[in-house]
Amino acid sequence: KAMCTGKLQTSLLAVGYFVYLLVGAAVFQALERTAEKQEKIAAAQMKEAFLQNFTHLTIAEIEQFMKNLTEAIQNGVYPVGNESQIEDSNWDFSDSFFFAGTVVSTIGYGTLHPKTVGGQIFCVFFALFGIPLNIVFLHRVGKMLSLLCKKLGKFLYEKGMRKKKIKFLTLLFFLVMGILVFLCLPSLFFQITEGWSYSEGIYFAFITLSTIGFGDYVVGKQPGRNYFRYYRTLVAIWILFGLAWIALLFNL
Repeated sequence: KAMCTGKLQTSLLAVGYFVYLLVGAAVFQALERTAEKQEKIAAAQMKEAFLQNFTHLTIAEIEQFMKNLTEAIQNGVYPVGNESQIEDSNWDFSDSFFFAGTVVSTIGYGTLHPKTVGGQIFCVFFALFGIPLNIVFLHRVGKMLSLLCKKLGKFLYEKGMRKKKIKFLTLLFFLVMGILVFLCLPSLFFQITEGWSYSEGIYFAFITLSTIGFGDYVVGKQPGRNYFRYYRTLVAIWILFGLAWIALLFNL
């Protein structure tokens, strides 16, 4: 009965956690998308005006243009290419879900951030309740994985292995499996999808899962590359399970 209750609690927690992320993503999308579109239109107009007049601009006007351009880029708007890019949003649902995941996991790349007052205030409260929820969720997943460890240990113990050796082997097993599943394979995947080198993929995976999150490499953001739909959602799920694996390692 205790086992059933535990499973039910875990399922409810997992569902609650994902619903929290989905609702957060929907709210961020609703609050940020329009403001971002206006920003993109403004950047396109600024570029247009520059291209029409650049032969007789004063130094002060060019300085102002450079300042506006830098500001646009810092806000995630790249005025490169044609008008069609105005329709591509950094706040579509997949991106918003990815952003919500990086908030609660405290990675915070800094490449995507809320710019509206509503988005910023919502982000404060979303993180305030989301970070503890994330910790509880990771702890629960870590606990479930350590139960698997115990089962593996029990199996080896029945086969007549010594306890110290079992402890060492289970730790080694989860370490090697984790490095393969959460670092080596994803890095190969990033190499193919992002066009990074394998070592850059490893670097990105480590900086992400250790929650350092410099933001120098971010998935799904290279102009001119075609990514499949829900690519960033998949990466967000990889991050969550990768963090759970790290939590388990600390547990072990």
